[in-house]
Amino acid sequence: MAARYRDKGQAMKMTPRVKRILANYESDCPGTKANLARILMQGKLAGTGNLVILPVDQGFEHGPARSFAPNPAGYDPHYHFQLAIDAGLSAYAAPLGMIEAGADTFAGQIPTILKVNNANSLSGFKDQAVTASPMDAIRLGCSAIGFTIYPSSDDQYEMIEEIREMAEEAKALGLAVVVWSYPRGSLSKDGETAIDICAYAAQMAALIGAHIIKVKPPTAHLEHPEAKKVYEAQGIDVSTLTKRIAHVVQSAFDGRRLVVFSGGAAKDEAGLLKEITEIRDGGGTGSIIGRNSFQRSREDALDLLGKIIDIYKGK
Repeated sequence: MAARYRDKGQAMKMTPRVKRILANYESDCPGTKANLARILMQGKLAGTGNLVILPVDQGFEHGPARSFAPNPAGYDPHYHFQLAIDAGLSAYAAPLGMIEAGADTFAGQIPTILKVNNANSLSGFKDQAVTASPMDAIRLGCSAIGFTIYPSSDDQYEMIEEIREMAEEAKALGLAVVVWSYPRGSLSKDGETAIDICAYAAQMAALIGAHIIKVKPPTAHLEHPEAKKVYEAQGIDVSTLTKRIAHVVQSAFDGRRLVVFSGGAAKDEAGLLKEITEIRDGGGTGSIIGRNSFQRSREDALDLLGKIIDIYKGK
């Protein structure tokens, strides 16, 4: 029976590229590797080793009107599930309530990443509250948990301890771990996206056991004087975004960990596509595109996401 199903093409074969990626995760159980494979083998980029993920945690981070008023269809959690599916994306990431609101309707149609901690703009503290658990992710059929750390904040050590505990549980349950590593706190505003800081943030996420690391695209600014001396002495070229992306990927265990880059605040299409081309050329795994997609109309979002996918396909 199994052979007949295979002969009829019922299952997509894992590509050599995905097999090589999974081999980098030497300590992980078959369940975790299977969930990573589900993300890597999903959608229009299936098997390429590249990812485009839709994250919708902005309702927590920025509030409902700031997030969804530009495209009111986005107030409905089902809209985002369907957008990710129809666009052929790799996964959909969201907080507990958003995933719960569509978990049954969209079960099995796209890998989901449960964002297990969240911040809100009503607080003056650079911290995040734990809002869900790895067991919630299992209950909802998720492939991974997502967790944000704020390197350089006053609460960074507590956040790192929280994700250590959560990652231990998640991996024991066969889930993958995605870490949003966003430096903020005792840094200048330019420092939050400085190349030395973004590379450091990617290294920290890798060191605490992330399978997939999310950071912001880095600028050429160098924040720390001691790091600046090393960059200059060693001739580390950070003159273009492509070279900076390559350095961040290098900092994530020399490319042994998947590194995706945020899209940030809504920007014009040409600027976004240029940035994504440079991310691809620098060896970035892919993009997590939230507001730049769901704040557009559905038609415009699908068109944009299609163009982004084509860039990662090398078209």
